[in-house]
Amino acid sequence: MMSVAGESASRAQQTQHKVRELNERAEHTSDPKERRRLHDEVRRLLEPIQQGGRAAEDRPGRRAGSQKDEFPPR
Repeated sequence: MMSVAGESASRAQQTQHKVRELNERAEHTSDPKERRRLHDEVRRLLEPIQQGGRAAEDRPGRRAGSQKDEFPPR
C-alpha cells in the first residue's frame, strides 16, 4: 500500500507529464481553436495545484519575515 505522500507525489508526477504532453501538442498544432482548448486543459489541470499553494500561504505558522522569526531587540 502506498503512503499518502507517495500517492500525492505520484499524482503530481502524472499531472506534470500530462501538462508537458498537452503543451507539446499545443505547440505543434496549427489550429488556433485546438491550441486554445489544449491550453485551457493545462490551466484546468494546474488550477488545484496553484490553489493549494495559495492555501498553504494562508495557514498560520512561522513565515519568513514574521516577528516569530526575528531575534529579540537588544
